[in-house]
Amino acid sequence: MSRTILVVSLAAASLVANIGCATKKYVQNQITPINNKIGELDDITAKNSRDIKDVDGKAQQGIADANAADQKAVAAGTSADQANQKAARLGTGLNGLQGTVENLDNYKPAANTTIQFGFNKATLTKADEQALDEFAQQISQQKHYIVQVQGFTDSVGSAEYNNQLSRRRADAVIQYLAAKHNVPPYRVYLIGLGKDNPVAQNTSSSGRAKNRRVDVQLLTNSLESASAQAKTPSPQSESDQR
Repeated sequence: MSRTILVVSLAAASLVANIGCATKKYVQNQITPINNKIGELDDITAKNSRDIKDVDGKAQQGIADANAADQKAVAAGTSADQANQKAARLGTGLNGLQGTVENLDNYKPAANTTIQFGFNKATLTKADEQALDEFAQQISQQKHYIVQVQGFTDSVGSAEYNNQLSRRRADAVIQYLAAKHNVPPYRVYLIGLGKDNPVAQNTSSSGRAKNRRVDVQLLTNSLESASAQAKTPSPQSESDQR
């Protein structure tokens, strides 16, 4: 009897062991594909994250490039507008200059003065300013005029330096007339002639002193004045008003 029970017990234990092994194997077979899928999903998720970061970086760079392009476009537009404005002002000035040049033969000398300068100097003295004040009084009486300003030097120094010095001397005269007497720049014609057209020999100190000068000349247009007066309507007499 005991031997039969032992055999039955061993058979039952073997059956349980076989069932347990079969169950673990089944579970392992079911879990393995799931784990594999999970691993694949992790790889896909990581790749998607990298792709998203890459796309975001490119998008941010594209936005930055677009903003930079917009700023350049705005700057270019501003520069173009400024260039157009300068061109318009230049065109207006050239038209006015052309009209004056075409009518230049009608201008006649009305007054003149000469400003002397010290050696290598381009600044006005009190006496120079007084002479220009007297000259400007005659300008104020004119409506159609131009002022010709010619700067000169002696023969000492290079031609390039003397040309620059003669222009600085002429500039000093123009700036004083504009600042003190409101002479508009468009009525002034400046020429820096350096050591050309001397009025005395440069072989002596006195001759060189005379050549260090600015000649200022007032030119008036009598024809324009007459034309303006002709266009001005005359006042009606009492009989005409009646």
